[in-house]
Amino acid sequence: MVCPTRGPAHESSWHDHRVKLGSLWKWLGLAGLAGVAATGVVIARDQRQRAQLTPDDVRARLHERVERSTEGTDGGA
Repeated sequence: MVCPTRGPAHESSWHDHRVKLGSLWKWLGLAGLAGVAATGVVIARDQRQRAQLTPDDVRARLHERVERSTEGTDGGA
């Protein structure tokens, strides 16, 4: 569509810019949904792994972490 007052140089109208902006928002929304879905997958996997641990496994891991954290210290200043 040629603008009668501005000529062919201004053929792109405000509507064209609005369509481009709408497309940008559509892609940003889709990217956001993909991010939310990926986060949900990671959380679900982590919960499944934790649910498979027995109390003895958790206790053993905690003892290992304490041992590793105290290995680096010499007990005094």
